[in-house]
Amino acid sequence: MSEISERVARVLDDPENWPRDPKEAVALQRRLADRVRVEPLDVDAVRLVAGLDVSYSTDNTALSAAAVVMDVRTLEVVESVAISSEPSFPYISGLFGFRESPPVLEALGQLKVTPDVYLCDGFGLAHPRRFGVACHLGVLLDLPVVGSAKSVLFGRHSVPGEERGSWTPMVAGRSEVVPDSFALADQGKEVLGRVLRTRRGVKPVYVSVGHRVDLEGAAELVLRLSPKYRVPEPVRHADKLCGEHRKAVLAAKEGRTD
Repeated sequence: MSEISERVARVLDDPENWPRDPKEAVALQRRLADRVRVEPLDVDAVRLVAGLDVSYSTDNTALSAAAVVMDVRTLEVVESVAISSEPSFPYISGLFGFRESPPVLEALGQLKVTPDVYLCDGFGLAHPRRFGVACHLGVLLDLPVVGSAKSVLFGRHSVPGEERGSWTPMVAGRSEVVPDSFALADQGKEVLGRVLRTRRGVKPVYVSVGHRVDLEGAAELVLRLSPKYRVPEPVRHADKLCGEHRKAVLAAKEGRTD
């Protein structure tokens, strides 16, 4: 059993990690948020990154989760795993960690290699309770996790410049675009993430710390992993694999072979 498999097994087998009641889940989020650690990330030392994503069926009653490990230097896929599952927690904004973490963990548990960093399609500290799915996975596994989302759940920000690599800070507050979030950060507002332009003229992504990384390193890693597209390559590949797996499962249920 690999190191990641052992960690996953311990996390999934502990019932205290998986409350069924939303109020209990919120309370657990608040407790676990105190365990999030921000640590310097040496981006140059990172070799393997696992992209993590989840895809739902049209009626939200089934999902596929994928983990795609890529070599940072070559952007070649080293290993990939996809699984299908049924959600065990309601679809509630702000509590996706309890719904999506179990299948993602199941996929991670099947990996034979051990990634250096995990890149989650979702939020980390950029969350009302500072505990998005990237924090959730990171704290439970005690591994470095970065959150990279395509939309905003929580945080005030201004629009970054059009050039690749341009960014603005996301500060605490309800989701809204403001004239100058740098000024808000300078005034001492809590910085939760970065709005990062990974491709000129294309919508930015929203980067935040999950666990055991720092924001500067997280943003640099996301930018390095996005040489051509808006979404970083490991997450883009995981998203594609999720869709393919979900379609294959549906076809198998319907008795099709296409």
